[in-house]
Amino acid sequence: MRSLNDWQKIYPDKFADEAVVFSHIHRGDHIFVASGCGEPQYLVQAMVHYVESHPKAFFDTEIIHVYSFGIAPYTDPKFKRNFRHNSFFVGNNTRGPVNQGLADYTPISLSDVPALIRSGAVRIDVALVQTCLPDEHGYMSLGISVDMVKTATDKASIIIAQVNTEMPRVHGDGFIHIKDVAFIVPHNEPLLELPGIAMDETTQRIGNHVASLVQDGDTIQVGYGGLPNAVLANLFNKKHLGIHTELLSDGIVDLIKAGVIDNSQKTLNPGKTLAAFSMGKKETYEFLHDNPSILFRTIDYTNNPLNIAQQNNMVAINSALEIDLTGQATSESIGGTFYSGVGGHQDFMRGALLAKGGRTILALKSTAKNHAISRIVPSLRESAGVTLNRGDVRYVVTEYGIAYLHGKNVRERAMSLIAIAHPTFRSWLIEEAKKRGMIYPDQAFIPGKRGEYPEDLETHRTTKTGLHLFLRPVKISDEPLLKDFFYSLSEQSLNRRFLSIRRDMPHERLQDFVIIDYTREVMIMAVVGPAENELIVGVGQYGIDEESHTAEVAFAVRDDHHNRGIGQEMLSYLTYLAKREGLLGFTAEVLIDNKPMLHVFEKGGFDIKKKRDAGVYDFKMAFRS
Repeated sequence: MRSLNDWQKIYPDKFADEAVVFSHIHRGDHIFVASGCGEPQYLVQAMVHYVESHPKAFFDTEIIHVYSFGIAPYTDPKFKRNFRHNSFFVGNNTRGPVNQGLADYTPISLSDVPALIRSGAVRIDVALVQTCLPDEHGYMSLGISVDMVKTATDKASIIIAQVNTEMPRVHGDGFIHIKDVAFIVPHNEPLLELPGIAMDETTQRIGNHVASLVQDGDTIQVGYGGLPNAVLANLFNKKHLGIHTELLSDGIVDLIKAGVIDNSQKTLNPGKTLAAFSMGKKETYEFLHDNPSILFRTIDYTNNPLNIAQQNNMVAINSALEIDLTGQATSESIGGTFYSGVGGHQDFMRGALLAKGGRTILALKSTAKNHAISRIVPSLRESAGVTLNRGDVRYVVTEYGIAYLHGKNVRERAMSLIAIAHPTFRSWLIEEAKKRGMIYPDQAFIPGKRGEYPEDLETHRTTKTGLHLFLRPVKISDEPLLKDFFYSLSEQSLNRRFLSIRRDMPHERLQDFVIIDYTREVMIMAVVGPAENELIVGVGQYGIDEESHTAEVAFAVRDDHHNRGIGQEMLSYLTYLAKREGLLGFTAEVLIDNKPMLHVFEKGGFDIKKKRDAGVYDFKMAFRS
């Protein structure tokens, strides 16, 4: 095995003094800097020190990179004659200069960057990269940052490589040969790490909601940040997941080690965890080293929507800064302030939509700045970049639940998003939506705790006939579903349920069913089917009589789902909820010829007293201890 000293004997000119190395950079050059946690920190500092000691050595150079999480001294105003920074993604260290006009930002999907470099539209004269030690054949790995770095090394006239023993050797596209490198600068230093972000209750709830949309055998892509980490932490009960992503994070490695990710069901690159770069902890980088199950490809492969679309059951999970009530979302700017970038957001969200069984999930906290600002807004702020248009968005998830927007009109979208907004802002959103003509002008709303969706009442039940039901409280956005349910009922069922021959169910009447004061009444729906295509098969409710401390109960089941045990399960669950609140029993009015309802009540385990009056039974059903 050849050592670095052996290679220095073979290529002595490549191991030149740093002053000689940087003297090959000329005025007006375009300098590519490897990005993310693969940033060659020492090389960047050395280049800046060279400029400080040789102030006229070069000027008007352009620094090109994707994102900087490390050092960016070239953005200091004192170097404005030497460097002009241009980034394809705005990081913490460059956000200030970009928004102050001291640096540039190029908005672009990351999958398009390599083609720009290859075409010469983005010129690369010098590439500053970081690699592992050369192997016995002279190949050096770009390690944790392949993305567009490989393309930059292919096009650069001069490659300057910081060789670092801390850089892992990662399989895939990221190899360059020592003969193609102009200069080698050996320097060992710890790679940049991203500390894990501790989950709070909010991110945990969001992660749990998102995880409910991920199925065994899915291939997933997860973005960067606290919310994606929370999602990954909620996937340990899944099986046979695959990875096709741009970013390989600590959470992904944890799932690989736990056996959750085995890539066995992937249709493209089966058996391989596919990524373009990694940002995480040292332990993650060590796991990548010479691991044949990990494959790093260039960003125009991993992020190519046509490649993503080849993955059956592809699930793209990303974050947003803000979404408006029509479904427009931004992940790159806060108003006119550039915050991050397009990144791979569009690539994966659109690619996943083209995949067989594909799903896209947009996750965000409902508020920002300690609950002072709603992230769900009537309209995006002026000058905000629309990263995903209204047609792109499918699932939207906050800590208050899941909204599915695809195929919904603007009124339905607005109500679905208001239902998962922070309760503090729901009244404001309702009023703003009314002003804009998005929703009914008489849309009712109960503010505060009384009208807050009680997520803890959600449960899953299986009937005696084997039908799986999702029992959940009604939401303010359920009016279209309930309308379809009521109009599915036969005249006989309507008469039995409402003791009336009235056949219509207009908006004004439907509001009585969806606008619920959960401190005084409960309304539970029995739902079947996926979240994007729910079907209500049963509705049950009770309203509390405070004087007697009992509740009047009623329910109805779709005619085509009769005799499947739905009514029994709903009554059983409503009984459980009522007992939990300390109620003493139920009352009900039932038509004498409504034998199915009578049968359900009689099997409910109550102490029943009933009185007949004008074709109706008046039931009093006391709970047993």
